[in-house]
Amino acid sequence: MKLAISNISLPAYDHNAELTQIGTTAIAGIEVAPSRVWHDTWHGLASSDVNRYRHQVEHSGLQIIGLHSLLYDQPDLHLFGEPAEEIQLLNFMKHLSMVCRDLGGRTLTWGAGRRRGAVPRAEARERAIGFLMRLCDQVSDHGTVFCFEPLGPEDDDFINTSAHALDLVKAVNHRAFRIQIDAKALVENGEAKLAAFTAVKPHLIHFHANDPGLGVLGSTGQVDHAALGRHLRAVGYDGWVTAEQRMLNAASPLTDITRSTAVLRQCYGNIVDA
Repeated sequence: MKLAISNISLPAYDHNAELTQIGTTAIAGIEVAPSRVWHDTWHGLASSDVNRYRHQVEHSGLQIIGLHSLLYDQPDLHLFGEPAEEIQLLNFMKHLSMVCRDLGGRTLTWGAGRRRGAVPRAEARERAIGFLMRLCDQVSDHGTVFCFEPLGPEDDDFINTSAHALDLVKAVNHRAFRIQIDAKALVENGEAKLAAFTAVKPHLIHFHANDPGLGVLGSTGQVDHAALGRHLRAVGYDGWVTAEQRMLNAASPLTDITRSTAVLRQCYGNIVDA
């Protein structure tokens, strides 16, 4: 498996110095939260801004693997809004797909902005399928892949389990829509078992290693990262695993990153417990 960290663990808007240090470790990739790089992630974002950040990352010896935290700075965009809002969401997601492509990334992990509220689940499913089919058709030449991230019941009321995500992937049936799974959500949904990994194996494209609260990996004792790493190996997964940890210490962000990456290497990298 290939190891990455998220830039939510780094200082906002300027973390070139930290990238340079990370590039000397076993970490090979960076997963990008756009709002952690740019104050304006949409209309004010120029291609030169995108190219500059890509150059910084690659000059540090790392590669950008994709985007996540897609709607952090766009709280008014959500999947089950009015038709005009849906068009805005579609346009923004197409824009992010192009940003991801131009950064050299592939995956766009979509977690927020999916609460269905009063919309019945069956109706929400049909609306989501229709939206995703349109989106996938319009980004099909970008080489990018959208993933609906299953989340725990406190974070979402639509796509909670990997089974929910798999149902949508099969219904949309497009190469630009696949599955990403999340360590803490697997635990919160009672899915931290080999059977869940086996079920999504043909469509699995990315994995988030995290703990509740997005603290240092393993710090809560609630997530058995070693077991999850074994499950990924058992199904033959050899893609990216991102340590999704927020910045905990602004004065010394690399201190906590180092602790998380040690767990990442031990549980998901080439170092395997005897």
